[in-house]
Amino acid sequence: MKLGASEGHIHHDAKDCCSGEPQILVKQKHDHNHSDHRGHDHDHDDHDHGNNADESLLKSRWMLWVSLTLLLGVLFLTFILNIGINRNVEIVLMLAAYVLAGNKTIATAFRRVMRGDFFNEFTLMTIATIGAFYIGEFSEGVAVMIFYEIGELFQDLAVSRSKRSIKALLDIRPEQVTVIRDGHDVQVTPGSVAIGETIVVKAGEKVALDGVLKSLHGTFNTAALTGESVPDQKNQNDPVLAGMINTEKSVEVEVKALFKDSKLSRILEMVQEATGRKAPTQLLISRLAKIYTPIVFLLAVLIILLPYFFVNNYVFDQWLYRGMVFLVIACPCALTISIPLGYFGGIGLASRNGILVKGANFLDVITKIDTLVSDKTGTLTKGVFKVQKVETAWDSQDFISKTASLESYSTHPVAKAVVAYASGLTLIKPTEVEEISGHGLKGKVGQDLLLAGNLKLLDKFNVSFPKELGNIAETIVAVAVNGSYAGYITIADEIKEDALETVSELKKLGIETIMLSGDKEAVVSHIAGQLQIGRSYGNLLPEDKVRIVEQLKAEGKHIAFAGDGVNDAPVIALADVGIAMGALGSDVAIETADIVIQNDQPLKIASAIKVGKITKSIVYQNISAAMGVKVLVMILGAGGIATLWEAVFADVGVALLAILNAFRIQGKKI
Repeated sequence: MKLGASEGHIHHDAKDCCSGEPQILVKQKHDHNHSDHRGHDHDHDDHDHGNNADESLLKSRWMLWVSLTLLLGVLFLTFILNIGINRNVEIVLMLAAYVLAGNKTIATAFRRVMRGDFFNEFTLMTIATIGAFYIGEFSEGVAVMIFYEIGELFQDLAVSRSKRSIKALLDIRPEQVTVIRDGHDVQVTPGSVAIGETIVVKAGEKVALDGVLKSLHGTFNTAALTGESVPDQKNQNDPVLAGMINTEKSVEVEVKALFKDSKLSRILEMVQEATGRKAPTQLLISRLAKIYTPIVFLLAVLIILLPYFFVNNYVFDQWLYRGMVFLVIACPCALTISIPLGYFGGIGLASRNGILVKGANFLDVITKIDTLVSDKTGTLTKGVFKVQKVETAWDSQDFISKTASLESYSTHPVAKAVVAYASGLTLIKPTEVEEISGHGLKGKVGQDLLLAGNLKLLDKFNVSFPKELGNIAETIVAVAVNGSYAGYITIADEIKEDALETVSELKKLGIETIMLSGDKEAVVSHIAGQLQIGRSYGNLLPEDKVRIVEQLKAEGKHIAFAGDGVNDAPVIALADVGIAMGALGSDVAIETADIVIQNDQPLKIASAIKVGKITKSIVYQNISAAMGVKVLVMILGAGGIATLWEAVFADVGVALLAILNAFRIQGKKI
């Protein structure tokens, strides 16, 4: 499954359940040819709208309901009222019921056989039911087909409901937006709004595009993006994202990203693409299904024919019946539909809690994590820095103005703090700026060459500075002008409210937390102590973080790495599971990560692990229950104890229970 380059649709090839490839789709291309495909993507309209879709699906199966009425009528007359029915009349009624219920299955089986695809569920059901008619078990043959079709209907309803849960996300994107053009409010589509234009968001409306608030104040509900319904207060020039709901007075927002580039659009693409990434369990079942189905056919044939050589008074019809029972119960539909639904439910549960999981495979992998390696700034701390102290022999305002001018080039939280502190001062646009990863900035401000960064930056350029600077616990911005030390600024960051709880929750899950940072060792050790983190490393460059993670993996650790910066992207990619903080995080980190925490709360990391464990548990419950019941009834059927009635009830019943069990995920609290 993949996203189309131009349309945003997901392209697929529909497969039947016995192929092990059922598709749970978010959006479909509308020109699919259903003439040759049937299974869990049956010949019904994909455009569903809530309960109307379910009603439409039920009404479209009117032939199935007529068939069921005929069967129940015959059984009522025969077994309840004890009224005998003429044999020829019974045959005609049962044939009519059989064709009404199974015409699509029979036609699909015929087409598959003509294409050389003999081993599939449609052929399996057609052979089993025709065999029942051959030996005179008309009502049982019809019942097998009817209840098989009812099982398929349940699966279609389940897939339809799953698709709607994702389409509900798509509905949070407004179709119209009010933009100010030539002094007038104009209604346009979000895709036609350019960067730099101003949109008006009225009370109760959803924000359509990413931007910054032009009004003095605003209050927004961010539940669609973060899973948290707590009102978010915004001030002038604060970022506002598409999908937020304006809860109070009308506000104006200056657009900073095109509609297609908004964080919400990328989030929706991630969720869509996630349904196509299969977990190892799914892939295993898919591979097994391709081997399993022909083996089942072979065993059924052996059950019918082998007893001829070993059983006295061999009766072909008796053993044919047993083979038919074996075929009916052997259909692996319960496995091949309930397992993808289980993972899909896990992705949905995570999304509703502000956690974007980019594929079912990551839900599996995250359950094996034993070590969380976390960046400090923006992940465990707020990344919202404030200047605490300015120490310089220069004129204070001149020193701050020059330093802030250079720092204005950077988007790093420390740089933003310096620029914010210089509010009201005149800044000069820097030139010849070079960002030295893990060190700081070098550039010209006016005629002066400035260095602004950590102490490693001054060492790198052989600038001498007072050695006592190395003992300062806070984050420090050391400044050199024209090759000479000029002073320093100390910056303080706050620990996130839920950071300590996160470390505690991870310990309960048996996961060790290790903290890495480019900040100096004294700062890192201090924060690690506050958070009760046993191992922490400071003074790290991006390549040092990569080296440490590689060492941990070499020790056999299963690593999740959580970070938010551009320089975290290589480590996020290297880890078994990469986790990005989505609200403050860089685009590169978000794109590279396997899991995105939308509201930047580190506690959501523990929640993501819990979602993975819940999903894995339910998927394994489905596998165990389905295989257990099927093996038992197959043995009973081969031994002549189970009838076709029991086989069809066991098959449909197991499939239905597995589907309902998969849907339990969506109601779980984490």
